[in-house]
Amino acid sequence: MASRKIKPVESALVNQPRHELLQVAEVVAREKGIEREEVLSAMEQAIQKAGKAKYGFEHDIRATIDRNSGEVSIHRVRVVVEEAAENLTQISLEEAKLQEPHAEVGDELSETLPPIEFGRVAAQSARQVIVQKVRDAERLHQFEEFKDRINEIISGLVKRVEFGNVVLDIGRGEGVLRREDLIPRETFRVGDRVRVLIADLKPEARGPMVALSRTHPQFMAKLFEQEVPEIYDGIIEVKSVARDPGSRAKFAVYTQDPSIDPVGACVGMRGTRVQAVVNELQGEKVDIILWSANPATFVVNALAPAEIMKVVIDEESKRVDVVVAEDQLSLAIGRRGQNVRLASQLTGWNIDIMTEADEIARRSEENVNRCQLFIDALDVDEMIAQLLAAEGFSKIEEIAYLDISEFSNIEGFDDEIAQELQNRARQYIGKRDQDILKKCKDAGMAADLLALEGLNSAVFSKILDAKIKTLDDLAELSGDELLDITGKDALSLEDANKVIMAARAHWFEAENA
Repeated sequence: MASRKIKPVESALVNQPRHELLQVAEVVAREKGIEREEVLSAMEQAIQKAGKAKYGFEHDIRATIDRNSGEVSIHRVRVVVEEAAENLTQISLEEAKLQEPHAEVGDELSETLPPIEFGRVAAQSARQVIVQKVRDAERLHQFEEFKDRINEIISGLVKRVEFGNVVLDIGRGEGVLRREDLIPRETFRVGDRVRVLIADLKPEARGPMVALSRTHPQFMAKLFEQEVPEIYDGIIEVKSVARDPGSRAKFAVYTQDPSIDPVGACVGMRGTRVQAVVNELQGEKVDIILWSANPATFVVNALAPAEIMKVVIDEESKRVDVVVAEDQLSLAIGRRGQNVRLASQLTGWNIDIMTEADEIARRSEENVNRCQLFIDALDVDEMIAQLLAAEGFSKIEEIAYLDISEFSNIEGFDDEIAQELQNRARQYIGKRDQDILKKCKDAGMAADLLALEGLNSAVFSKILDAKIKTLDDLAELSGDELLDITGKDALSLEDANKVIMAARAHWFEAENA
């Protein structure tokens, strides 16, 4: 049955009209930029709280303010039941019919209470409720206004500076520009107008919830969008930005239109466009880079103005070895590593800079290590080990599971030699795995963890070093955390996530039991 509200015939409002409440609500709503209804609702909750303090919090006390007259009324509400178990929020049907003949089970019987005279404590409590509710409504309206404007540049007026943080008036509320989001050495005074990026919204935060920034990479991207019509129109695309705020930045652009020079368009006639951005960023030097889908080309462009001799890419580990001439080394690395660090951020690749002599020494050391690995693991002489290393083999697994026919390309290798090498490689892997599993068992690693699918001996060895010995230890990790422990060579992110979910399976089984 639908709930009905019944007001006894003999009840009468004793409050007098209070137009001043409506006037206060109008003023507060106008000042805070929120609806009058939200202010009146906050007032009702404050009066309701005061009513409960007077009549008892166990009662269902409700307050209403007439939207036209400002008249305040307070009611005690009780639900009609067959037999009342307690008489504070319930009333028996028999008793209810004495007050309202048409009462039915499930109805709400409303009784008007005398008006409340607010004492000092009650008034203070009511004020706190109203202030909090108005503040919540203000934050909600602010969130609704700015939720679709993240990564947009706005202009704000400095209201105050607190402990290095700058609070800005941004129209419908305040935004905070924290010290770490300010460009180094720049200062602002009250009344200054500042251009900032809306970096984030924090609807649950206390105080200003709009987080602003002048150091965010997107701040530079949006500044160029304002200065370069081709970017605004979508003809030139901003691919990535890397910044060392206040010092130097790299800005990668690209266009599919062969008739347009994206770098020249961003620089502008006599550098006017880029200079406008540099001035806004307090003299931050900007390198405009041509983006390329080819990682090697993009890395070479990103390391400008250094000249690159050779680039070696390892896609599996997302690493790039860059070889430069001796006189280009300091230029490629940059002051305090700034150039290579920004290039790495811009491209998304880990970049290792070395001279030609360093590369030769490194390759020689790697070759010696590989040869020694093959000599020890396969029990072969140095000549065969060098042949294997020269053919690009670096791991025993590569030899153990390579197709026999592939060995025919190696001079002096026939099927018999290839088969013997594979047998020795597999025996080595088998013994190594047994030794690792025994080490894990002896260290107390749980049997159910050792039986988990998707993990090999190399992974078991590394998670043991990380003190992971049970399924729960593993299950509490994220996929990224597991990769940090094992390394990307041992597992992919997808495989790491699958292993984590497999380790958590017993949690769900326990919940469903």
